[in-house]
Amino acid sequence: MFFADQRLQFFKPLTSKYREQIVECLRLLHDRLYSASADYGESLKREQVLDIFSEALERAPLLEGDDDDQGRFRNNREQAGWVLNSLVDHGWLERQVDQATFQSTYPFSRLGRLFTQSLVEAVGHSVRTRHRNTRNTLNALSAFAERGEVYDLLDAYEYSERIIADFTDIIAELEERKRQLVREVEAQQLVQQASDQFFDFMERRFQPDVSIRLSADSVEKHRDRIHDVLRRIRHKPREWKANAERELRRLAPDLIVDDSASVLWQLLDTIDNRLRNASEIMLPALRRTLQSFTKRADILIRQLSYLQTQQHNDIVGLCRELSALDPASYEQRMNAAGDAMARLRVELIDPAQVRLRERQNRQPVQSQMDDPGLPDDQTLRSLAVSQLLERAFHINASGMRDYLRSALGDGRRINSGDLPIRDASDLLAVSHVIALGSADQAAAGFRVKIEPTGQPVTGDTYFNRRDGFIIELEQDTHA
Repeated sequence: MFFADQRLQFFKPLTSKYREQIVECLRLLHDRLYSASADYGESLKREQVLDIFSEALERAPLLEGDDDDQGRFRNNREQAGWVLNSLVDHGWLERQVDQATFQSTYPFSRLGRLFTQSLVEAVGHSVRTRHRNTRNTLNALSAFAERGEVYDLLDAYEYSERIIADFTDIIAELEERKRQLVREVEAQQLVQQASDQFFDFMERRFQPDVSIRLSADSVEKHRDRIHDVLRRIRHKPREWKANAERELRRLAPDLIVDDSASVLWQLLDTIDNRLRNASEIMLPALRRTLQSFTKRADILIRQLSYLQTQQHNDIVGLCRELSALDPASYEQRMNAAGDAMARLRVELIDPAQVRLRERQNRQPVQSQMDDPGLPDDQTLRSLAVSQLLERAFHINASGMRDYLRSALGDGRRINSGDLPIRDASDLLAVSHVIALGSADQAAAGFRVKIEPTGQPVTGDTYFNRRDGFIIELEQDTHA
């Protein structure tokens, strides 16, 4: 279980109004311990952790919360001690005591480090080469096919999983960017900011990652090569595959689902399925998302152009100003505007604005009909045979009603076993005569009552066995 022992309330520190400050403390501590500038030979003691947390508290804002204890902490140092104790109590950090010096150090717990790493990556600006996972899968599979080390196959299995995750991540990021653009464009004062963020995103995120993913490192480009490597691994000698199977069962027992199933074949099939899903499902979804994102960008550019042209033509402000005038001033302003608009103006035409339209040459359309001629004898024979076969087994409701009337004669009741069969059409009518009791026949004015006899009809020439029915004609308005 995840929520057990110290992790019973694992996410509680991130639910109060101090959550942004605590997240900033975790990020800064993570950078101090695991970034490029970290000193890996030194363990942080309590005073050092409190200094880091005090610096983080100066950066992060205090959010609105349900509790109104504004004066709970006298200074950042006291709040840093509370944050440290809270993170230790809820399983984010661990307290380790040196038995020689009796001094405590505060490293991350395993799960605390994993979740903090996600928080750091969510706002990180480091260069990520996520588009290389397809190439890494190919390289790891090729290494496994050449050297036979199962670690390479496990690496390829992990890289193939990241391919789908990366597609999902970038699609979600594009959707979030699109929604953010829409929200910011709605506010006129944020249009310039939204445009700056959009073009910054296109230059720093779209160009180095998405364009490479769709061209040089496209999953479609490497899919055939990966399939060739998978086919080469499957055709390896039996002893080679048996050794790989034994090593996989020893190193990765969690992958064993069934003792009779091959773990090697399971990994190869999984990699193949992931590549197929990435190529046939995720890549088209990414293209659709990019198309939608660029449409939103087009809306942004149109909005900027509109605002640029309307900044000296404030119609709404002018109407508001005219509505505040008294009737005499309003009449005077409108008469002056009418005189100005009615005045004749003579202006010269700018030659640069006069352009001749190019006439488009229409393509001639060939409207002559080609006479295919009469079909040959073999085609006519095939059509005639097809029509005869269709008519041979064709039966309609009118034909069944006529057959039943002729079979009843002067009576109104008959047993299904006594229905005569003289030709193929009678045989088809007997096999479908029970359908005369349907609601469609009753609506047509032909009402038939059908009751089962409970005695099957046997010894027939055309049927081995069929149910017996008493068919009684109740009403026939078309007789």
